[in-house]
Amino acid sequence: MNDMKIPAAGAGRKVDPVTFEVLRNVFNYACERMTSVLQRSSFSPILADMLDFSNAVYTADLKLVAQAANCPVHLAAMAFSAEAAVEEIGYENLNEGDVLVLNDPYRGGTHINDITFVMPIFHEAELMGFAVSRGHWMDLGGGAAGGQAFSGTHIAGEGLRIPPMKIYERGVVNKGLLSLIINNTRTPHFVRGDLQAHVGALRAAELEFHRAAKRYGIDTVKSAMQDLIAYTERIVRKSIDAIPDGVYEAFDYADTDGISGKPVRLQVRVEVSGSNITVDFEGTDPICAGAINSPFANTSSAVYYSLQFFLAPSAPANAGMFNPISIRLPDNCWLNAKWPAPTIGCTTLTSSKITSAIWQALGKAIPNRITASTCSDSNWFVASVKDQNGLVDVFSDLPAGGWGGTPYDDGMSVTMDPLGNCMNMPAETAELLFPIRYESFELRRDSAGAGRNRGGLGAVFKVRFLGDGELSMETSRTIEGSPGANGGTRSAVQRGTKIGPDGKTEVIGGLDENGQWKNPLLSAHKFAPGETFMFETTGGGGWGNPLTRSVERVLNDVKDDYISVESAKAHYGVVIDASSMTVDEAATARLRQAAVG
Repeated sequence: MNDMKIPAAGAGRKVDPVTFEVLRNVFNYACERMTSVLQRSSFSPILADMLDFSNAVYTADLKLVAQAANCPVHLAAMAFSAEAAVEEIGYENLNEGDVLVLNDPYRGGTHINDITFVMPIFHEAELMGFAVSRGHWMDLGGGAAGGQAFSGTHIAGEGLRIPPMKIYERGVVNKGLLSLIINNTRTPHFVRGDLQAHVGALRAAELEFHRAAKRYGIDTVKSAMQDLIAYTERIVRKSIDAIPDGVYEAFDYADTDGISGKPVRLQVRVEVSGSNITVDFEGTDPICAGAINSPFANTSSAVYYSLQFFLAPSAPANAGMFNPISIRLPDNCWLNAKWPAPTIGCTTLTSSKITSAIWQALGKAIPNRITASTCSDSNWFVASVKDQNGLVDVFSDLPAGGWGGTPYDDGMSVTMDPLGNCMNMPAETAELLFPIRYESFELRRDSAGAGRNRGGLGAVFKVRFLGDGELSMETSRTIEGSPGANGGTRSAVQRGTKIGPDGKTEVIGGLDENGQWKNPLLSAHKFAPGETFMFETTGGGGWGNPLTRSVERVLNDVKDDYISVESAKAHYGVVIDASSMTVDEAATARLRQAAVG
């Protein structure tokens, strides 16, 4: 943005505390209204039901002012897309009623399916700020449904890559660009409705800004934006001051990039100095051939939200959260993707590994505050499905896993990874719209890491195809589960299985019963009518030594079928009679004493 003509951010007017608080809530409400409009009016279930979208408002110089509690991996990255769009179009070419669009992963984007809409907000011909809405669109082409061409090695195989353009100019839709998008998707029936939903969301924010400007004046509104950002920065810096200065290192990895079959390493060094944090990824593996590379904006977003969990999660969410944080990325690493590296798995797989590594590093700085790693994947799958009339549609879901144990309690079960604040697809919606049947979505016993506070449980998810299908999926944690914290153990591994109509099973991703590992990054894996896809998600890592978990809590977990009798003995040193559901206290005492000895 160095060459852009950037409008003044604010007039420097003093905003009294009452007006400041009123406008702070106006900014938040604008984002909440955006969310309500987008969810209620969108056509595709991934937006309307799964809530895979984000909304935010920005100052005239593109600093985040407020955001809705939407998808974390979108929210910080959206500013990069807004900057790229305005830089390309130019401030001087922005008009009231314009809406800019882009989804280029290398220009502030994440993966191609995340499409961003940017609208300038004018009041009496003066630019007040911007409304930005990003949503995951079901399909924008590519070599497999949802762009999940994990067998490919070029971004072109993942779908239509849109540079910054005007999709609306002075309120009039660009019919040529809209036709181009419709011609490059497997789900054209969703496109017009979803576009209108995003534009409706943007206009909802515009309306709230107009109301505020009419009541308080544009200079007061602009000044309140700057005051709000500065307020959040003070809170965040105070929380960083409470972390001991030092350098804290950790690593994590993706099981594979889908091409090499070898793990892809992520190395992180968190440096705390006063009220500043630097996150350095020196030592991370280079750009890989497969489609898990993360663009700079996506990596930055993952860093920011990973840290905010333990800095100032209750502070107003705006650019002040980011100012104390610096990021160092080697130029040629898989967390700093450059054209033509494929990126389709960057949000759902890679972001979660960044979070896990950062939390492990922070565990060395604030061990009594840290949470063990979550399932660390969103397990995103997409399937093209054919109905009895031969029509093909695209179905998607996000089978959630468990969060890690905390210093205070067990982890949450079957909860979306921190990268997204999304929902799983409701079975009723899926069965109504697509030729499939849900067979189960239930807690998975023994999936959580053991600990004084165990991880939350994962799930067993089964969906049966009623017609021909092709399933693509990204996942990981198939070699070993998510790590624990402060002596807690890892969770179980994840696994994808095909089940035939006769009940015969075949592991298609992860470790089979013979210990043979299969690549879990699936691309257009064929399913015949009557075949079932089963995915077993993992839980979160455990927190603290499992032998310090009370015998009563272990017994209750067995009674609730969260852990097996065998697991109670092996991990917690608690011997339980399965027939009577009672604890053999003498045997338990001997076993725990021997383990301590």
